[in-house]
Amino acid sequence: MVRRLLRRTARRRREGAAAVEFALVGPILVLLLIGIVVYGGWFLMAQSVQALASEGARAAVGGLDAVERERLARDEVAQAVRGVALNPALTSVRTAEDAGRLRIVVTYDARRHPIMLLGGMIPTPPPIIERAAVVRVGGEG
Repeated sequence: MVRRLLRRTARRRREGAAAVEFALVGPILVLLLIGIVVYGGWFLMAQSVQALASEGARAAVGGLDAVERERLARDEVAQAVRGVALNPALTSVRTAEDAGRLRIVVTYDARRHPIMLLGGMIPTPPPIIERAAVVRVGGEG
């Protein structure tokens, strides 16, 4: 009888120890999982913005002058942004041409993206994602 009582007490101690251990480790695990989701989503958005810049640069190569190249780049980015999980209203495009090179810069404001809103308790990545692509335009040079 005494042995049974001692076994029951020992089992309760182990169960209590497991609860205390989870109380200590659980919040850290939850924050780690939130961090994985937030940073994984941010990397997906950053890759999407880079793809938009590359597509805009490829489309711009076909333009005959700087104005047409800019229009082609903007139109392509506006069309391609619909195929990725980004809000077209939060996407902007800049172009610059210098010394036979065309630079397309796509900027995305991720501050209001649901994934970024999850990261309230952890250090989050930069909310403004800016990526660029450069292509040569014109003849030999």
